Amino acid sequence: MQMDTPQQTATPLSKEQIRALAAFENLASEKIMVIQTLEQCLTLHDQLSSIAVFGFDSESKPTFKVGEKSTGPHVIQLATHDTAYVFQVSAEILDFLRPILENEQQLKVGFGLKNDAHIFRSRGIQPASLIELSKSFGSFGYRSQVGVQTAIALLFQRYLAKSRKISTSNWAVKRLSPQQVSYAAADAYAALLVFEQLYQQHRFTPQLQQQIMKILEGSTDKA
Repeated sequence: MQMDTPQQTATPLSKEQIRALAAFENLASEKIMVIQTLEQCLTLHDQLSSIAVFGFDSESKPTFKVGEKSTGPHVIQLATHDTAYVFQVSAEILDFLRPILENEQQLKVGFGLKNDAHIFRSRGIQPASLIELSKSFGSFGYRSQVGVQTAIALLFQRYLAKSRKISTSNWAVKRLSPQQVSYAAADAYAALLVFEQLYQQHRFTPQLQQQIMKILEGSTDKA
């Protein structure tokens, strides 16, 4: 994605300012893979195992009744610069992804990951090396957490459209709509871009910056 010079303002952006920005450019549709079977997963094993940093997110069918428990995650997204992998979750696909999710040497970066982690733990998976991006915008004038839409606006001066209709749609359907696929891919891909800018600008805490550096240097040594 072609980016402008990152903003250094310490003044939060209004919703109107964000909407007025040029549109965020998602990965092209041919670079978004929808994975529905274990056979598809196995062909990607070596490729996925070699990646040090993933943009990461998950989607679950929303619950509307009091006390109703989520049966998610129904979709798991992993993104690199070149490809977004959109997994429609089954028991065997979740087992396939377990080593990646639990691998301390593979960073999974995203927004609102506390809820994702809770969902995965309820399925017996202990996610490791999750990097929460929402709390790293204090120097931009934000005291509370920031979502991916605001982060993209601050760092790239782009507007990432977020449809509530899509975000609250049924992610457990057998065949995802093109709009769902694009939405899912954009969330993970945008998270990766945000992570890279925050890391390059040393916006993380010194401790987290050091932790990330060690993992990235370790992956470079293995390569």
